[in-house]
Amino acid sequence: MNLEKYGPWALVIGGSEGVGAAFARLLAADGFKLVLTARKTAPLEELADELRGKGAEVRILSADLSKPDVLDQIRTVTDDIDVGLLVYNAGANDTRGLFTELPEAVTQSVISINVLGQANLSRHYGALMVKRGRGGIILGGSLSSYLGSPTLAAYTASKAFSRIFSEALWAELKPLGVDVLHLNIGFTATPAMARLGMPIELAEPPETVAREGLDNIADGPVWIVSTPGNIERARLINGVDNRAETVLAHAIAPREDTARQAHEHKLLAEG
Repeated sequence: MNLEKYGPWALVIGGSEGVGAAFARLLAADGFKLVLTARKTAPLEELADELRGKGAEVRILSADLSKPDVLDQIRTVTDDIDVGLLVYNAGANDTRGLFTELPEAVTQSVISINVLGQANLSRHYGALMVKRGRGGIILGGSLSSYLGSPTLAAYTASKAFSRIFSEALWAELKPLGVDVLHLNIGFTATPAMARLGMPIELAEPPETVAREGLDNIADGPVWIVSTPGNIERARLINGVDNRAETVLAHAIAPREDTARQAHEHKLLAEG
């Protein structure tokens, strides 16, 4: 990772575990100083101690990304440093249900994290990068951004926003020296998925996802992680014809079937 272009500090949102922690470890190994934010303090402190033990300079902040003042909170630990890379990795979904039946607080939280959070942090840190004429933004995305799925209405819609927003932001900032990448991932073996009871034996390791994001930050606006079956699924569910049939036939599977579905897509891609 080019420290001169994207450093010296990287801000990793959702940086306590899974893909976020993988980003942090890779960036620390490349000499970046780190600001890590997440909701839970203990995992943040544990990772920070690990990275400091290897010589990295690390700041941490416990912050709830669904709250309207979260940017102000994050700025308390970044206003005095030069953030050249923003990695927005937060946005997993832990609640499924009919949109009209889910509590408003649940859907508002999803929208706040995946839409307002990405937009507001990209505006603030992107503007600072533009002033310097260098920097990079990686926004975490999902294959679900290509298809509205029942019981996941707010989540899939917010991921669609992230992808389209990333494309537009990429076109705006690329000529100004700032790279933008929507990192589109599939089924990944994260602690969040494990806590939901999903079988993650066939899932992509977080380290692979983070490495592809860093290696391809200049290849935006969208990078689909190269897990076999990901690109094929994106093509399958992104067609403009017969959307009714596509939505009903290819909705995101129930959690207990996710690993099976991912394995089937992998086998199909491998021929």
